[in-house]
Amino acid sequence: MSCVDPTDFGSLKENCNPDLKANISFAGLDTLLRDEVIQIHEDLVLEGIVISSDRAGNFFGEIYLQDTPTNPSRGLLLQIDLRDSHLFFPANSKVLVKLKGLYLGKTGETMKLGSAFTSFGNVSVGRLPSLKVMEHVFRSCEEVNAEPTLFTISELDSIPVNTLVRFEGLEVVERELEEPFAEAEEETERHLQDCGENELVLLNSGYADFQAEPLPERNGTVTGVLIKDGKTPQLVIRDVTDLELINERCPKIITEFTSAQIFISELADPDNNAGARFVELYNSASEPLDLNLWTLRRYTNENTEISSTIDLSGLIIGAESTLVISPNAPEFELVYGFPPDLGLSTNSPADSNGDDNLELVDPFGTVIDAFGRIGEDGSGTDHEFEDGRAVRNGNITEGNAVYTFSEWTIFNDTGDAGTINQPQNAPQDFTPGIRE
Repeated sequence: MSCVDPTDFGSLKENCNPDLKANISFAGLDTLLRDEVIQIHEDLVLEGIVISSDRAGNFFGEIYLQDTPTNPSRGLLLQIDLRDSHLFFPANSKVLVKLKGLYLGKTGETMKLGSAFTSFGNVSVGRLPSLKVMEHVFRSCEEVNAEPTLFTISELDSIPVNTLVRFEGLEVVERELEEPFAEAEEETERHLQDCGENELVLLNSGYADFQAEPLPERNGTVTGVLIKDGKTPQLVIRDVTDLELINERCPKIITEFTSAQIFISELADPDNNAGARFVELYNSASEPLDLNLWTLRRYTNENTEISSTIDLSGLIIGAESTLVISPNAPEFELVYGFPPDLGLSTNSPADSNGDDNLELVDPFGTVIDAFGRIGEDGSGTDHEFEDGRAVRNGNITEGNAVYTFSEWTIFNDTGDAGTINQPQNAPQDFTPGIRE
């Protein structure tokens, strides 16, 4: 640095090395890796493209390199103890690294170069002292332009780690919109999502220049270096210009809904095999319905408190189709010849012995359909299906929150008048998966 007068001065001349040539690739370096950290003793020179920058403070003590300016297959982390490294090795510059004397190791999927760091007798890759950096890392005189590779969040597992990537159509998750990029002096995870609500971790430093800025609300393109913490992919931006969020946010996806067109269609307690019990639901709608946050409750005997619950989240019931739930999936498949849609344990709502009461409840806590009367033991009543079955009549197309006997045909051993005192045996007397 110097003082000049007048102010019409030129820029500093770039210091590059035109003679240094690479003689090992990233793939070749990868073959040198062992189970422990090693020191490189050969006169090897590695060529890489700088894709990170500490200009805004979101990277510190590290330079990420990838093997090619476009469509890279590998990247690595060069650990250095050099502040303002962007002044010497700015993003998009090509550098050559003299490897002799450096230490090479790997943490998870991340290949690391640097000096040796010893803790409790274990050698790890640490930061290369600032004076040593200039002995090992040199700017190439060749100009390059690193182009981020475009990916989607669904492709995260196939993206080369420690490379420059770009995602389109991302936005900050709604729950974090009023938060800053990071908590002061703390490395902070924020989250981005696409319009399918698939999420990606955005990792920010609590010392970055933009730490206190509020997270942007809109949707758009995000560029950054993809790293991994264990098995979790994380995106690190160089500065806020890597976020081009200028579009409207994604329309909200509503997965919680209510519909009376989902109801209980068959209950089974076979006389000859308790392991072949099941509950069948039916969707009379002309489109598939997502059962996110729907539940099936069981009230054992005359209990007025819930005895057990099935969370139906993650299941989709097809249009004009059934969904079969079994408390013993292996036995169910052995008896009926096909697996249930959901297998549970005994004592679940699908494991009733015929004198219990059930409720199908939507995500908002509304009872959509009911079998039996809460607080009344089913034995000897018009809602007993012990040793038998309860089948919803074919003319019923919607659930009913109040049990109505006329909507059902019920077989049992000791039921009330109007029911059929005729025990049923599996598989011949039951029709799981078929709406009668």
